[in-house]
Amino acid sequence: MSVSDQIMKGLLDGAILGLISHGETYGYEITEKLKSHQFPDISEGSIYPVLLRLSKKGYVNTRMVKSDSGGPKRKYYSISESGAKELKIFTEKWSKLNTGMNSLVRGDLNVK
Repeated sequence: MSVSDQIMKGLLDGAILGLISHGETYGYEITEKLKSHQFPDISEGSIYPVLLRLSKKGYVNTRMVKSDSGGPKRKYYSISESGAKELKIFTEKWSKLNTGMNSLVRGDLNVK
């Protein structure tokens, strides 16, 4: 697994929690929203293991909804209270890391 793949894997939890925090959603919709926000090479197959992990940790709530078109039930995800707390921690850590990485990439080596 390349470094960029490892980075993406680490960021997906926070990205998905961030999307879910804006309102109840389902897997395919999450995939499409990530793609629309320029996340590279995101597939439904990479989203569902993350959703399962977030659910097992208690960060998201799930509910099954019957399809209007007669298809299979769809699982909807919403953020839990502990998920909102985890998202806040992730956002704070990401902000600091992002600031540091941007500084290094720009060559701001004399920053204190």
